[in-house]
Amino acid sequence: MEQEAKRIAFVQACWHRDIVDQGRDAFLAEMARHGVATDRIDLFEVPGSLEIPLQAKFLARTGRYASIVAAGFVVNGGIYRHEFVAHTVIDALMRVQLDTDVPIISMVLTPQNFHEHEAHREFFHEHFKVKGAEAAVACVKTLENLSRLVA
Repeated sequence: MEQEAKRIAFVQACWHRDIVDQGRDAFLAEMARHGVATDRIDLFEVPGSLEIPLQAKFLARTGRYASIVAAGFVVNGGIYRHEFVAHTVIDALMRVQLDTDVPIISMVLTPQNFHEHEAHREFFHEHFKVKGAEAAVACVKTLENLSRLVA
């Protein structure tokens, strides 16, 4: 199946959903601006960022997806665990794409500091919009590069 005929998967963690949703919506809007119809993009949800790599692996193995986009927000909850989670997720996503040859675009973000107050929530709402658009551009460019390899 050619890259153009394949679909794109968007896997989203549900922690801090109101923030991560901003990235998803910006991703979909930017993909549409690049001529990729939203009906070519399948949306998947997982509980948290740790669950993203396994979902991505299952999706990649189906052969239906030209690319997979991963979105999550791993925050510092006052313990060191967030660094472990972020590192684990990014390492696993890299392994999935290297093992399956399906590109993974990461929008799994880990801010140095995040506090549950209005200023940080507003900042990250806007930041995820930017990151969603950037992920779309990265996805389009990656697929363009891949299409030149198989042409």
